[in-house]
Amino acid sequence: MTNAILVLNAGSSSLKFAVFAECPDLPLMMKGGISSLHDAPIMKVRTASEKAVETPLGSEGLGIQAAVERVVAAITDHGLHSRIATVGHRIVHGGRDFTGATILDEPALATLRNLVPLAPIHQPINLEIAAAAVRLFPNALQVGCFDTAFHSDRPRLAKLYGLPRELTESGIISFGFHGISYSYIASKLRERYGPGDGRRVIVAHLGSGASLCAMIDGRSIATTMGFSPLDGLVMSTRCGALDPGAVLYLLQERKLSMEALSQLLYEQSGLLGVSGISGNMQSLLDSRDQGAAEAVDLFVYRAGREIGSLAAAMGGLDTLVFTAGIGENSPVVRERICEAAGWLSVKIDGARNEQNEERISTSGSRVDVLIILTDEERTVAKETLSLIASHRL
Repeated sequence: MTNAILVLNAGSSSLKFAVFAECPDLPLMMKGGISSLHDAPIMKVRTASEKAVETPLGSEGLGIQAAVERVVAAITDHGLHSRIATVGHRIVHGGRDFTGATILDEPALATLRNLVPLAPIHQPINLEIAAAAVRLFPNALQVGCFDTAFHSDRPRLAKLYGLPRELTESGIISFGFHGISYSYIASKLRERYGPGDGRRVIVAHLGSGASLCAMIDGRSIATTMGFSPLDGLVMSTRCGALDPGAVLYLLQERKLSMEALSQLLYEQSGLLGVSGISGNMQSLLDSRDQGAAEAVDLFVYRAGREIGSLAAAMGGLDTLVFTAGIGENSPVVRERICEAAGWLSVKIDGARNEQNEERISTSGSRVDVLIILTDEERTVAKETLSLIASHRL
């Protein structure tokens, strides 16, 4: 009986999973997730031969340990528990030490715990899931795959801040995030364009967390997130790029505690903070409130501005890709961002955009504009399978 790889991929309010057969082409056996963990969670499960089934999990929130147990119960119900030989984990921050898939032994986990302050709303959850997986699959190999790894070979100047050299050498640099998603998009572009990978590419990963990445030949050149997942674009509840002087002011003059400041920047800002209503893009688009409109305007403005910055880093733009929740599902946001990038000769077909077709640019557009659904779970499985193969040599 073929072994299987379980992939666990947690966000700040969701847990996705997938089970793949441990074969070179990684056939999907089962996929699903639990959304809205903190408020009326819903579980969705589908297998290779069955349609997706949604199950409400009550009106109360669900802790991450309980969410993992629900996932394992579903896997067990489908007769797959005994086949799980490896568990692959998406881990947000790998720091400077982890630039590829890594076995999560105790020394590795200890190093990853030291990175919690750099990604405080993601890293603890990732590590808690790893601990739960060890408990629930005690004989399985645990493997970590890192969002920062894809960006690790960017040009040195793209990683530097204007800080004293000793701080830079101690690790205060730009790391970049959403790398597992960007790696998947790069693989899909190779399928579409061949070795050219779409030439000079900007990928817009627009979800609850949002960032942009400039790629040449499938490699990261520059990206909007930096030292932490706070940087760059305005996000659902995160502020994005902020003058460090504003942070000093909040600490020194407003006397915010470190805990209050962290909560403000990670959980009370972004679309939620600007609108005063919601961090959900669709809710804001449906609202007639002026604050909601301004939040959407700011999101689009910052995305358009950063596209210009990344295009400058590459000396031009040939392909623009939208992915993740907002990027894949919001024609309005895509249209408005493309309007902001019109000076780069980005032109989209309104009907194609409304229908969420893969290619939404017009025939006269100098830039190919694509919608590509990301698949972080498959990328984690692929990296995990590669590590397994090398580990067995």
